[in-house]
Amino acid sequence: MYKIIALAALVALATLASLASPNLATAGTTPSPAGAHAYIGYPNDGQVVQANKPFRVWFGLRYMGVAPKGVKYPNTGHHHLLIDTDLPPMDQEIPSDRNHLHFGAGETETMIQLPPGKHTLQLLMGDDMHIPHNPPVYSKKITVIAR
Repeated sequence: MYKIIALAALVALATLASLASPNLATAGTTPSPAGAHAYIGYPNDGQVVQANKPFRVWFGLRYMGVAPKGVKYPNTGHHHLLIDTDLPPMDQEIPSDRNHLHFGAGETETMIQLPPGKHTLQLLMGDDMHIPHNPPVYSKKITVIAR
């Protein structure tokens, strides 16, 4: 009887864990190094930028290297900047559109401009084929206000 209850509790816990973090449930096959994380060094969360004027976005990365797309080298990847969107499915190629900017040449900063309003920015690392690592390496989502 206790074994059945313990098994049911384990199944329920596993189901809740997968629902609580759907983006982490499935990921690409390229491993990421332990503790790797991306961050946006500039602008800062909540910062006001000039609307319709280019401003610099600086990409940060710890415990992992940057390599261009198509280069398969352990513990490396390249940046993708997500603008005004949520993280994409972690087991598929990262889309390439105006909300998912690819930096496949290994860039670590860019210039962007935004229309007036509140916007979100987030980094997501992709492997040599633009698929997130396992576990995924992404930054905290920040907000910038364009005025």
